[in-house]
This record gives sequence, structure tokens and C-alpha cells, in this order.
Amino acid sequence: MLKSLHIGRYVTKPEDLRSLAGFLEAIGFERIAEADKRSSIFAAPVGLLSVNALPDEYPPEVLSRLKDVNRLIVVEVSNPDDVFEIAEKRKLKVLADTESPKTGERSFSLELPGEIVVTVHGKRDLPPEGIEGELRAQGKRFAIVVSRFNAFITERLLQGALDGLRRTGACSSDVTLMRIPGSFELPAAARMLAETKKYDAIICLGCLLRGDTAHYDVIVNECARGIGQSAQETGVPHAFGVLTCDTLEQAIDRAGLKMGNKGFEAALAAVEMVSLKAAVGRRSSVVGQADHNSGRDGSSVTRKGKRSRPRESPKVRRRR
Repeated sequence: MLKSLHIGRYVTKPEDLRSLAGFLEAIGFERIAEADKRSSIFAAPVGLLSVNALPDEYPPEVLSRLKDVNRLIVVEVSNPDDVFEIAEKRKLKVLADTESPKTGERSFSLELPGEIVVTVHGKRDLPPEGIEGELRAQGKRFAIVVSRFNAFITERLLQGALDGLRRTGACSSDVTLMRIPGSFELPAAARMLAETKKYDAIICLGCLLRGDTAHYDVIVNECARGIGQSAQETGVPHAFGVLTCDTLEQAIDRAGLKMGNKGFEAALAAVEMVSLKAAVGRRSSVVGQADHNSGRDGSSVTRKGKRSRPRESPKVRRRR
């Protein structure tokens, strides 16, 4: 009995077929078969579509009957804006373009080669609601660890970091400054401060310039690895404000000139991560409380707050 069904659309010129096939592939159709240069079959996530070039000797009486029905293709897409952009790049004629104020669904019609009209409709795919931190440092405590090596650069980074904290609401009394010999000591110093649990975030500032030996690579790798490991193991956010540059000019540009101030950026990152950590904690506690109240493990919560055991079937009830 019936095995499958597909609907064909027809053009009269092979060059129109090539242009039509290119557009269909561009918007997401998958070409699954091509018998010859005059026919191609495309698959969509739901359904099949074939486009064909009619032979020159096609019966006129049949061709006249197919004149209207062969002109229309209707496709549903996940993001009509992307398809519309593709159509504009291919300079296709737009016949109509509307958007429903109630549902937000966009629908537009395009004129394709071979006098075929395709109507595209669909709703925009919106990303799920995310969790984000805020740039609010009020009431939070920060520690800044700054390297004295290449102080000409690191002092500029420090001023940028202090400026970033002040702009987001931090008080001077909530900021602790620790100076260390060089960038290699940053991970150890940051961990010492983080393990005290007195600070909501640690900001690490340093500057490393490439020299003639492999010493630069060793220090860079250990510095980055140590700071990241300290953040992961202590649970305290660490901001990486260490410049790793080839030349002094690159470092100067990133310490307040052409490329901004990386100390300022590190401070903003620290503030946002503190806020994000608090937001994740609040969300986790709400979910946990909901699970507790609903009794996810099959038990129920009594009025006195005690969790009762789930009932067992008489056939599987064990002696206690």
C-alpha cells in the first residue's frame, strides 16, 4: 500500500532549477537525490519536496493545468529573519511581508526563478532566560593582588581596577591591596586571601613581557593555571588581569591607552561574578525548597515538617 508522498514543483529552464535549488539548500533543505540535471529532491525535517525542469516536449494541455498550482511553495522555518536575509543577499523579489501582533509570527512571500512563489512563515527562536550578574559592588569585599615587577604597567592596571570598583559602588574600606614580587607569586597570594573567606572576589594584576628565553612561557602557564585552580578549589571568583605581551608598547596600550585598561575590565568581571554567584545560590535554594516541598523521592512532607516514607505495595512490603 501507500509508502510515501512527495509534491513536485516545476520550472521551464534548467538555469532556474539551479538557482531555485541553491536557495532551498541555503535555507536548510537537504538534497537527498538528483536523478539528472533536470530534477532534484529535497528533504525537510518534516516532508519532502522535489523541484523539476519540465522537458521541452511537455504536453501543452497538461502544462496549462499546472500553471497555477506549480507556483506556490509554503515552508515553516525556525527563524524567518535569517531566511529573509538570505533572500536579500540573493536579490529575490519580496511580494509581501507581514507580522502578526498577537502571535509574533512573521510571514513573507518571495518570487523565485521560474515564476515560483515561496511563502515563508515562522516565529523567531528566542533563547531561554539566562542568569546574569549585575555590576553592583555595594556591600561586597574585594582583594587586589598586584605584582611589583613591571610596576610601570601594573600601577596603571591597579588604578584602573580601583576606578572600576568605585564606579560600581565599592567603598575604599571594602578593598584590600596586597603587593607581591612578581606574577609567578599571584596564584599563591590569591589562594591565601581566598581561603580566609573574608573576600567575595580576588583581582589579580600583573604584566609579563616576552624575552629571548622560554622563561616567559613557563611563568605565563603557571600563573594562568594557578589562578584558575585557586578559583575552582576555593569557590571564590578570581579575575585575571595579567597582561601577557610581546612588547612594552602592547602593554602600554592595554594599560589605559588604545586598548583600554585591563585592570578596569578585571574589576568589572570580579564584580559581575560576585553578583552571579549570589544569583545562582538564590536560584539553587529556591529549586531545592521546591523539591523538598514536593517530595521528589516519593515521600510527602507533613504539616510538622517531617518527611513521611513512601507507601509500599502490600506484595513488596518488607519486615522492618
